[in-house]
Amino acid sequence: MADIVVGIDIGTTKVCTLIGRLKEGNKIETLGRGVAPCSGVKKGVIVDLESTAGSIANSIRQAENMAQLKVESAYINISGAHVDIIKTLNEISISNEDHEVTSHDVERLLFMAGNTEIAEDRQIIDIIPNQYILDGYEEILDPTGMTGVKLALDADVVAGKLTSVQNIVRSIGKSGIKLDGFIVEALATASIALTSDEREIGAILIDIGGGVTDVSIFKKNRLIFYDSIPVGGDHITNDISIGLKIPAHEAEKLKKEYELALTSLINNDQEVSVTDGDTGRKKSVKVSEIVDIIEARVTEIFTLCRDRIADSGIYESLNAGVVLTGGGISYLQGAEQIAGSVFELPAKVANYKAYGITKPEHITSAGIVKHASERSKYSTVKSTTRVQKSEADGRKTGNTGILGKVFEFFRRLF
Repeated sequence: MADIVVGIDIGTTKVCTLIGRLKEGNKIETLGRGVAPCSGVKKGVIVDLESTAGSIANSIRQAENMAQLKVESAYINISGAHVDIIKTLNEISISNEDHEVTSHDVERLLFMAGNTEIAEDRQIIDIIPNQYILDGYEEILDPTGMTGVKLALDADVVAGKLTSVQNIVRSIGKSGIKLDGFIVEALATASIALTSDEREIGAILIDIGGGVTDVSIFKKNRLIFYDSIPVGGDHITNDISIGLKIPAHEAEKLKKEYELALTSLINNDQEVSVTDGDTGRKKSVKVSEIVDIIEARVTEIFTLCRDRIADSGIYESLNAGVVLTGGGISYLQGAEQIAGSVFELPAKVANYKAYGITKPEHITSAGIVKHASERSKYSTVKSTTRVQKSEADGRKTGNTGILGKVFEFFRRLF
């Protein structure tokens, strides 16, 4: 039972837990999964610790029952609204006689990156090494054992809002498990939603949740822009409810029944019977009235995302275009056409099924499993007979390399 990662995605409307491992061919082997409604998060911010902890525990329990395992620790997502990503470059001299780079040299650079100056209301939660540079030679992933005079680390330092980070830590603690570490949500989602070519040549990733939409940009396999807007799929439901004067649950049902975001895609503009929210009596509305409301809000969401990155100056170099994911609106037919029109770039919905994921709500939690596995870090689970400790925390500890050292450095912070 080695190499298992538990990924927990705390969203505005639900908490998703996935217990799994990364197999050959980048397939995610899902051992257990769970989804629980969440009412303790508003616009991506935890406002009720007890309620959120209960949702986390509920989703974990479902995943445990499916996997027949007991979860003791997990990695958690953190979204763009709560993090700053700071690009850093630190350099040291290799001072030993033979000028061989040692693990101590690497740790010195990681320590320097971990001491990057940040705002008082921020807390460093991760360091993402992008490359090591040895005497001017770039794109080195692990310099240990190489020979040189000057060694530099080009890294992204992830600084989370102190309040948000501590509230997540407390919610996890109240749910009864330990925190392995944070995974930036865009990195987790992109590992599933974007191809390696898209991450390299330049893509905008739009992840639409229930109450929040994350917008990120990847170029040369790096996250170069990350932000959030407090609008998501639930706002579409609310618009339908208000616009047609019908109950919210009925608005949600209509949204999912027709799954359309463009009025031009309507084949049969039939009348639909709905309940009037004021009188309680039945009334008729046309399908076009429903879809017209959806189209307006979807267009607004993409427009807000475009405006957030309007000043980035990199539109022209994003050759892979726009990729949509998340359970908020990515299932709506016509969403990619609207995105393409707003951004004036090619747009598509992510093909997450290639990784063995069947539902969009599991993309982030599965991405956490994949991203953590690729960085040689795993979670701790217990079977009914003995503790199943990840190999990274046991006999593989000495072989986890650079990325393992990063996670060990930050594990001590929580």
